[in-house]
Amino acid sequence: MTDKPPLMVYLAAPRGFCAGVDRAIRMVETAIEKFGAPVYVRHEIVHNKFVVDGLRDKGAVFVEDLDDCPQDRPVIFSAHGSPKSVIEAAKRRDMFAVDAVCPLVTKVHMEIIRLHRQGYAIAMIGHAGHVEVLGTMGQLPPGTVSLVETVADVAALTPADPEKFAYVTQTTLSVDDTAEIIAALKARFPAILGPGKEDICYATTNRQESVKAIAPKIDALVVIGAENSSNSKRLVEVGAKAGCDYAVLVPRAAAIDWARFDGVRSVGITAGASAPEVLVTEVVDAFRERFDVTVEVVETAVETVEFKAPKILRAPA
Repeated sequence: MTDKPPLMVYLAAPRGFCAGVDRAIRMVETAIEKFGAPVYVRHEIVHNKFVVDGLRDKGAVFVEDLDDCPQDRPVIFSAHGSPKSVIEAAKRRDMFAVDAVCPLVTKVHMEIIRLHRQGYAIAMIGHAGHVEVLGTMGQLPPGTVSLVETVADVAALTPADPEKFAYVTQTTLSVDDTAEIIAALKARFPAILGPGKEDICYATTNRQESVKAIAPKIDALVVIGAENSSNSKRLVEVGAKAGCDYAVLVPRAAAIDWARFDGVRSVGITAGASAPEVLVTEVVDAFRERFDVTVEVVETAVETVEFKAPKILRAPA
């Protein structure tokens, strides 16, 4: 017998690391193993403090500017993608640079370059200032791509030729919110060209679907992830829209406001694509300390995607 209140925990699946994040982290670890510390990384390799701190302890040095990287050490570019100007600057300096950009972000980069070459004006659906958006828009000259954050932004678009207008999207957006913006674009510009296969990545879509599946069962939703993680923040929004009375983003268990769980009988737990499973275990254990927990996994998809690291980090030292 226990005097702890009962709590049903619904554990969303898929959750946590996606293939692009897993690949990027492995690339930093492999570079440190092959070339020794320090290895420099431009921007956080992924948006998660726990992961970044762990890599820093192993010998990674995180910087925002190439000028902070010495000439004789490897530099790795983050999974979110980098502007073309950064890649070119590294080449001019003859730096040993390795790009850990997610292949699904690279797909969007290739799309935007192809569209530009074909003479299309381009809109990008995304969040201003997000590093992935800066990297994608940075594939083309400044001012070439129009950023669209909301349905209201569509009214301000003035392409030179509405018949030669196209859009791409950030890979980590809310599927439902993005669908509304795309509908507004198509209503105003019937000839607008979209990607052959949607740009929002499989991992973002799967994690949002898993939240929608558990939302009717729960009183509260805990999303484990960083405040600067776009896909993690979207999971909170998806949960709230799906009817969760309380949906919160926490970096780890220590940040949970336990007073908000007084009287709660069912909780959903998920993790953004850059949050490791060890933090999920930590949060579940924290609930076990306070409640008589029963865990049920709700799986809506099985992910088998795997991305290989570049040859330079696979070949023998």
